[in-house]
Amino acid sequence: MIDFFFDLLYPIQWVVAWIMVRFHDLFTFIGLDAEGGAAWSLSIVGLVVVIRTLLIPLFVKQIKAMRGMQVIQPEMRKIQQKYKGKSDPASRQAMQQEMMSLYRTSGTNPMASCLPILLQSPIFFALFHTLNGIGQGRSIGALTPDLVEQADNATLFGSQLSSIFWNSWGTGDWNTIVLTAVMIVLMSASQFITQKQLMAKNTSSASMENNPFAQQQKLMLYILPIIFAVSGVHFPIGVLLYWLTTNVWSMGQQFVVIRRMPNPGSLAEKELAERRARRAARRGEVLPEAPAGSEHTATAAAPPRRQRQQPRKGGSREQRQKRPGTKPQQR
Repeated sequence: MIDFFFDLLYPIQWVVAWIMVRFHDLFTFIGLDAEGGAAWSLSIVGLVVVIRTLLIPLFVKQIKAMRGMQVIQPEMRKIQQKYKGKSDPASRQAMQQEMMSLYRTSGTNPMASCLPILLQSPIFFALFHTLNGIGQGRSIGALTPDLVEQADNATLFGSQLSSIFWNSWGTGDWNTIVLTAVMIVLMSASQFITQKQLMAKNTSSASMENNPFAQQQKLMLYILPIIFAVSGVHFPIGVLLYWLTTNVWSMGQQFVVIRRMPNPGSLAEKELAERRARRAARRGEVLPEAPAGSEHTATAAAPPRRQRQQPRKGGSREQRQKRPGTKPQQR
């Protein structure tokens, strides 16, 4: 059954192997040792860059979906309050229908926030099978038997890329044990920080109340690092390197998005408004609006404009002609 699953992933494995070999050719061309661990390790990092770049459109859809879910939270709570205490099948079905209608009218999709993770999973499994096969001498596509042998002998900080924590524990390979343990800790920490900054800065307090999606995020905050720690001991160093690199990418990408495009009502949105207010104050401008409760507001007023004095039109024609600076009109 497992072999059949990886057979289905063969096209992805072929693409993964091709990208790795092309990056390996590039790093070898610029002077790195073809058999060294630096060239093969950087090839894995390059693979992450390519994959995450291709997933950017899906990430944008994920951000829009999360913002949409934040916007419709008040309407969702109204529907939940409407059917609160009603547990009969007809009420549950009616509530689900109203929820689906709300999703359609607002153009939101709860599953859109899971698309990047779901699409990365086959790539991850394909990479795992490809790198795991290097230690078993299994070639695929552009990874010819000679390149498989090179990659198998390549080392990162003295440990082979195909080495596994669990196997090294029995052989007493402490170099691999320490390296994989450090990578697993960094993987778990980066995942925790990514999820923590999402919940702490990009989620409004109102959406955290009675929200199953928010409760699920809070659960993932602690569950995912534990999953990384438990499963990481069975993965080759090459897979750990891929996982660590993609976690760091996710953390940086999410930091930029939260800072520049925060969700409505979140702490990040308030901080963005405060930064804009401080910049406006330094330029002597006044922002049209400021978020409620913000400590920093643009109080600096723009310099007053000098108005030109309008000529007076009162009095008779003779009186106006006698005023200083007025030319007499010719009849």
